[in-house]
Amino acid sequence: MSEPPEYVGRFAPSPTGPLHFGSLLAAVASRLEAHCQGGRWLLRIEDIDPPRERPGATRRILEALERYGFEWDGPVIYQSRSETSHRAALERLLAAGLAYPCGCSRRDLLDAPAGPLGRVYPGTCRTGSNASEFAIRVRTDDSQTDFVDRLQGAQNQRLESESGDFVVLRRDGLIAYQLAVVVDDYEQGVTDVVRGIDLMDSTPRQIWLQRLLGYPTPSYAHIPVATNAAGIKLSKNTGAPAVSMEAVAPTLIAALKALRQAPPDTLAGAGTRAIWDWSLAHWNLHKLDGYLQLKPGNHATATSKNGLS
Repeated sequence: MSEPPEYVGRFAPSPTGPLHFGSLLAAVASRLEAHCQGGRWLLRIEDIDPPRERPGATRRILEALERYGFEWDGPVIYQSRSETSHRAALERLLAAGLAYPCGCSRRDLLDAPAGPLGRVYPGTCRTGSNASEFAIRVRTDDSQTDFVDRLQGAQNQRLESESGDFVVLRRDGLIAYQLAVVVDDYEQGVTDVVRGIDLMDSTPRQIWLQRLLGYPTPSYAHIPVATNAAGIKLSKNTGAPAVSMEAVAPTLIAALKALRQAPPDTLAGAGTRAIWDWSLAHWNLHKLDGYLQLKPGNHATATSKNGLS
């Protein structure tokens, strides 16, 4: 019997703003799970969307991670340097008839039917498009795409009716997130993905691409999303503030509490090294089983599927 592959996890922020508390949770959880499993933890900067990137954001993210005592394995990986691999995967999909040009604009799709994930692409260009400007979409069908999330349990999605054929190359010529992340996870040997639950709806599309390209599917665990006082997800788009570069230890402890790890009060005056040492000795991902959202304004509790905390 062959040995299971070495655990390889990753944290993959995009340089569209500074590291905020919600991103910190994903970084802490993914790093602790990887290193507690005896595996490697990679740091990948997903810098393939120049129009949305902010000057200096990559530097600020790296400085924050270093200040908080994160240790990753190997050099920092920059997604933009993998464009050749992204384009090769796109060409494979096109050559196999699994993807096609789509000349539809957003305005063209305003009357498309609504689905649980937004407007469902109606397949307008599946049989061809003469548009001079176009995106590339990957073909889907209505078979059920299933996976078992390590925290949220069984999940499924029927892509054709719930989202439709989705974009893998944007109209502006940039590789779309879904394809880039699938190719990079494969090429970097990622076996396990620990990330925020706000990305779980993307997982069936990524699994679809993995199957089309003949890639193995990683294990997924989606942690609760952090919210602000109004119950809105903390994100760069909602103006989430950067994590403190001064109150590092208290913020790291708050992250552990949000992740339901119950750090002892004795850590309150400890340095980051002591906090990480305790975390590596006591980490238990499954304390987050079934939890979906952190309660607004309280980093120490979370809301579960049944509304209990």
